[in-house]
Amino acid sequence: MIFEKLASYGHEQVVFCHNPDVGLKAIIAIHNTVLGPALGGTRMWPYKTEQDALDDVLRLSRGMTYKNAVAGLNLGGGKAVIIGDPAKDKSEALFRAFGQFVDSQGGRYITAEDVGIDVNDMEYVYRETQFVTGVHQVHGGSGDPSPFTAYGTLQGLMAALNRKFGDEEVGKYAYAVQGLGHVGMEFAKLLKERGAKIFVTDINQALVERAVSELGAVAVGLDEIYDVPADVYSPCALGGTVNENTLPRLKAKVICGAANNQLANNAIGDEIARRGILYAPDYAVNAGGVMNISLEIDGYNRERAMRMMRTIYHNLARIFEIAERDRIPTYQAADRLAEERIQTIGKLKLPMGRSTPRFQGRVRGL
Repeated sequence: MIFEKLASYGHEQVVFCHNPDVGLKAIIAIHNTVLGPALGGTRMWPYKTEQDALDDVLRLSRGMTYKNAVAGLNLGGGKAVIIGDPAKDKSEALFRAFGQFVDSQGGRYITAEDVGIDVNDMEYVYRETQFVTGVHQVHGGSGDPSPFTAYGTLQGLMAALNRKFGDEEVGKYAYAVQGLGHVGMEFAKLLKERGAKIFVTDINQALVERAVSELGAVAVGLDEIYDVPADVYSPCALGGTVNENTLPRLKAKVICGAANNQLANNAIGDEIARRGILYAPDYAVNAGGVMNISLEIDGYNRERAMRMMRTIYHNLARIFEIAERDRIPTYQAADRLAEERIQTIGKLKLPMGRSTPRFQGRVRGL
């Protein structure tokens, strides 16, 4: 069954990482390296079963292939998951053991932060391997990618507003922001800075209270977020929140947020299009973080990173054009754009010596 699933997803390699001495149970999934080494973050999560962890890493790594392709990066897609509770199970030894497994891939997989992981955890991974991004600035890294993901999401939002309403005036509209983690809170700040009305919810009540006090947001319950009178629904937490139960309740004319895998299934994407709602494909919208950390491979520059974020606007505009041209839902148009790039660039052979990434201006930690 596992090999059948790998075949259906098109993965190149899956590595099971186990070190019982430090409590490490992790999976590295390398989906596609046609465009370059597989770049994708590591997620730490208390999965109920090992099968759940495998399903998640296969889905997420495939998504990274498409995200990196649409973003125009010379990188393939990969992902890793660590089975454990990030609030209780973290240790230096665990992350250094994980770093050794990353290093054993010889650059085919480059890791970074994801859900449950922060820059301090990456510091431990970095002590064992150079194939890690999102490290502290003292090592030539870019640090926390969340602000860049949020800023990139804003660029995608502006493209969606322009497509749907004919303007880019963020402050004219109301937003239902689901999830106030690192990215969600940063995104809410950007919306508020532009004068927007925002409804917010999160499982962490302290974050909701912070958004209310600092941003003037309107707090609603976890399930009430789908019913608010918002122009835009912005999922910024875990995936699958646009589904058969929630879609009929949305008042929004645009769906644009930073979460991965927002649609429960493809049928939902088809139904969104039939209802006349504009969906900004998640992996095109939230590519700011991976764009930012990708620059660490050849030497990080913040100004260049900010310029790169703005290309997300144009990527979304291109996806909307393909959807209209081919009369397909936007989620299919995004996939088509990614697949065409992989097929076209994949035919070209990279120069000798570029099969593994170059890390410039960085010294390995001790």
